Amino acid sequence: MNKIIICVDDEPIILHVLKGLIRQKFGNKLVCETANDAEEAINLIKEINSDDYSKIILVISDWQMPGMKGDELLIYLNEIYPEISSIMITGQANLEAKKRVIEVAGALKILEKPWDNNELFGIIEKLIIEKGN
Repeated sequence: MNKIIICVDDEPIILHVLKGLIRQKFGNKLVCETANDAEEAINLIKEINSDDYSKIILVISDWQMPGMKGDELLIYLNEIYPEISSIMITGQANLEAKKRVIEVAGALKILEKPWDNNELFGIIEKLIIEKGN
């Protein structure tokens, strides 16, 4: 079964960097998909969840995006897909949004931009073990 991470950010360079780092660190243990906004992420998750051979283990989302913000996306995903873990990466989120992400969306962590790769990798490694097959 393919384990999948979805990265959501409206900045293409951030998506490129995250995907490259994840691919470099985890190789074929994970598939990293990207979405440019919350709506694209939701559609991607619906599409992937219809495939019996894939399992989304994590959504990494920016906060500040056009349309639905990252905290709203993670709250929505927690309600519909509680089995999918989440992390928010941000440089701009206010305290109220951060509180919602942890308390309401159940996010594992909020990482500030620029994030610590080792901290991110540690969270992902733990999820790979926890989520198994």
